[in-house]
Amino acid sequence: MHKGFGPLWNPQTPADVRERAVQALGNRFTFIAKTLEQQPFLTGDAFSIADAYLWVVLNWADYHKVDLTPWPAVQQFRARVAARPAVQATLKAEGLVK
Repeated sequence: MHKGFGPLWNPQTPADVRERAVQALGNRFTFIAKTLEQQPFLTGDAFSIADAYLWVVLNWADYHKVDLTPWPAVQQFRARVAARPAVQATLKAEGLVK
């Protein structure tokens, strides 16, 4: 997932390359969504470091204007992790939310 966002960070990436990168990310979102449709977190019922890392990377979608609406399970995962008290406390401490 992380590497798939690579081309999107470069403002000089040609539009066709960006589009292919977004399509490739879509394949990864589909794969992850299938897991998250069956369980709340990547490895099951318990939150893990993998979930924390995925949440950070998924948030790059907003920055790069990648639409996640085709993957409701991914959106629900993002909301579920964002609602965690420790995540909220961290976002507030870093000045990312009020």
